[in-house]
Amino acid sequence: MRSTQKGFTLIELVVVIVILGILAATALPKFIDLSGEASQAATEGVAGAVSSASSINYAAKKAGNSGAVVVDDCADGLGLVSGVDAAVYSIAGGAIGDGATVSCTVTSTEGGSATAYVIGAGS
Repeated sequence: MRSTQKGFTLIELVVVIVILGILAATALPKFIDLSGEASQAATEGVAGAVSSASSINYAAKKAGNSGAVVVDDCADGLGLVSGVDAAVYSIAGGAIGDGATVSCTVTSTEGGSATAYVIGAGS
């Protein structure tokens, strides 16, 4: 009786897996460019930090804390967050009255924009 071989040898399977790995490693970066999404996420993070810092500053101002800062414009909101590079991020919006909340637009030079909500803390 003659037996016939069915299936692939282990060497054939390993060669196919190696070839697929090489193709994936060279072709995948050409199709996936995450730098735009990363820039947008960073801008949204800065906008969230500005909103949070504005809320904390407003609460501190109302509590009489001497470390609170006067915020009467959207540009003042960006100054509340330490470590933000003003050369990369800018904020646009109008004047803010005491206790009023204004939506300001945070933009990045790397391409991205997000909305930050800044609460005015007058003198």
